[in-house]
Amino acid sequence: MTPFAFNPFDEAMRRDPYPVYARGRAEFPVHEHEGLPVVSIFRHADIQAVLRDPATFSSDFPLPPGITRRNDLPNSMLGQDPPEHTRLRSLVNQAFTPRMIRQLVPRMVEIAEELVGGALAEGRVDLVQALTYPLPVIVIAEIIGVPPEDRERLKRWSDALIANLGIALFGGPSEERLARERRLIDEMRAYFVPLVDDRRRTPREDLLSGLVAAELEGSKLSFDEMLQMLILILVAGNETTTTLIGNSVIELLAHPEQLALVRARPELLPGAVEEVLRFASPVQLDPRRVARPVELHGHALAPDRIVISWLASANRDDTVFERPDVFDVTRKPGRHLAFGLGPHHCLGATLAATEAETALRVLLARTESFRRVDDEPLPLHPSPVFRGVTSLPLELVPARRAA
Repeated sequence: MTPFAFNPFDEAMRRDPYPVYARGRAEFPVHEHEGLPVVSIFRHADIQAVLRDPATFSSDFPLPPGITRRNDLPNSMLGQDPPEHTRLRSLVNQAFTPRMIRQLVPRMVEIAEELVGGALAEGRVDLVQALTYPLPVIVIAEIIGVPPEDRERLKRWSDALIANLGIALFGGPSEERLARERRLIDEMRAYFVPLVDDRRRTPREDLLSGLVAAELEGSKLSFDEMLQMLILILVAGNETTTTLIGNSVIELLAHPEQLALVRARPELLPGAVEEVLRFASPVQLDPRRVARPVELHGHALAPDRIVISWLASANRDDTVFERPDVFDVTRKPGRHLAFGLGPHHCLGATLAATEAETALRVLLARTESFRRVDDEPLPLHPSPVFRGVTSLPLELVPARRAA
């Protein structure tokens, strides 16, 4: 039997991981990474079970030996289990209900129209710089209540925080990287202190004001919890969406018949975004820590083993999806796991999908066509957690004006 070569950092595999995922599902449903307390799982059913069971598979990851957590840096909501996770999520949940997201759509359309208009004036653009990154940054900055002149600062912080995301799963973080991240947190903390003080004095219609005032059964957010929440929302609110919009354009270009279908029938756009989430999942993996002894496919997993659920593999599982390797924008919504599952199902899932749909709707309406400027390999996102590109050079042809 050919050895199962699964290296999440290998560039060739990152560009096309699906044959490796398929072999993992078929032959190695639990893959033990040699020399590491880490296992990878690939099947939809197994990943569902793990993500739904926080008592066995925890989101709380202790720091490596010899490294202590600062008192002013509590675990973010992403790194907590119920009931504490439930408390924190309840305090922020109201800002991301479907009703609240629908109210944002006119503003999303306005931003997308402005960005696409600017791109069309250029003719040849890097779509990441022109649309896929500025749209989510502007939207999340306005939701939080960050002044427009500070958006670039938000993006710089977000990029720095996610550049090495996931790498520590396959080896402890270096002191140098931890020190760099702590300096970054201190910089963000210093930035948000006066904004929080301002909202205490003069509340506005923004998320920051809501977090300041948030109260659930007498339990307010502490300032440190609020800071961690803002950091999480900032990063999650733009990174996944940027990648989703970019992946949508890439897949439509790779499947011209599907692009023609969406152009002819814009009502298919919501389903098209769902199919991109399944077929080209922006987030590839979701890790958990074993909290109590458990067995999975004959593998005894002791406490503190790390289980990495490969969401993108689950989304190509042929026991769940018919013709899983076919990109079909008319596919009926399925049980994809692109936004995770269980208590940690992505808080901003509706926001991300709505932004992507809005961006595509405006891009398709304002262009007659768009195409890659060359066939060179596109630069990959630096983190193995994400499958996306950091640059997407395109030529845009404006839509003809109606006579």
